[in-house]
Amino acid sequence: MWNWKSLQTVAVAGLMSATIAGSAMAQDNLIVAIYKSGTQQYFIDQAEGFTAAAEELGYEARIINVETDSNLAISAVSDAIAAGAKGIGITAPDQSLGAAIATAAAEANVYLIATDDPLTDADGNAVPFAGFDGTAMGTKVGERAGELLAASSWLVGSNYGIMSVEVQTLSVCNDRTNAAAAQVIAAGGSADNVIPVAYDGTADASLTAAGPVITANPGVDHWVVYACNDEGVLGATNALKNAGFESDDVIAVGLGAYEACRPWAAGIDTGFKAALYISGVDVGDAAARALINSIETGAPLPPMTVANTTIVDPTTYADIMPCN
Repeated sequence: MWNWKSLQTVAVAGLMSATIAGSAMAQDNLIVAIYKSGTQQYFIDQAEGFTAAAEELGYEARIINVETDSNLAISAVSDAIAAGAKGIGITAPDQSLGAAIATAAAEANVYLIATDDPLTDADGNAVPFAGFDGTAMGTKVGERAGELLAASSWLVGSNYGIMSVEVQTLSVCNDRTNAAAAQVIAAGGSADNVIPVAYDGTADASLTAAGPVITANPGVDHWVVYACNDEGVLGATNALKNAGFESDDVIAVGLGAYEACRPWAAGIDTGFKAALYISGVDVGDAAARALINSIETGAPLPPMTVANTTIVDPTTYADIMPCN
């Protein structure tokens, strides 16, 4: 069985050997993006943005999907260094890998940028970051959920629950759901009605985790739902549908909008009443351009590149975002 200490020790050793190999095989125009959950639409979009920006600037981009496997992430970084990558962007499956990855990149003179989920190096310093402000995102989600709750009749003479679907081991997800909860409460929701639902970032895990919560609260007539991402909201709303709740009994606000827009586009009744649109394309583009600028100029990577976000709903999404 691996523990994180032994895993990081092996990670450093493996990555350092890759550093030696990579120095002999360097390609001046290669950058690599490594993504957890790379089959999710958001990361597919991010890979497209990363690749398009690289090609526009005369660079080769390689994309590696490691899903949620830390061992695969370590291997992917090793492979990127061995291939001679000059820059690596990574959304790591576990933030505790940051120190090992940052050390290897520094030893190999490879620029490293964390995408979506912040990382820290062995000294506790933040790795340069491209993505979104988690607290700001959660605040926007919570504000809209709170507005919809306040506009409903649920706060008076109604038994409602607030389902907070959380990736509790990931700091950026905690930032999002904590901020969302604060805004729903500020709008009049009761803190006593907030029920945490732990999941791993996937719709299936959210569906599985939400079912027992619904069963354990038979007196709840209406539900507010928010999560770390659209998958979390999708799983919870599917669980509510399976339990017999109508879409009018659910106020769900997504984070991503790539899942929310699908029932909207199809004209299907859904618990998704709104969602925060975040463009993976924009993050991938920003990460690639930051890496290439530093490779070309020798300048340090900017500490933080933050992309914009926009709340959409069934009446506005088509003017703002594509829906795949």
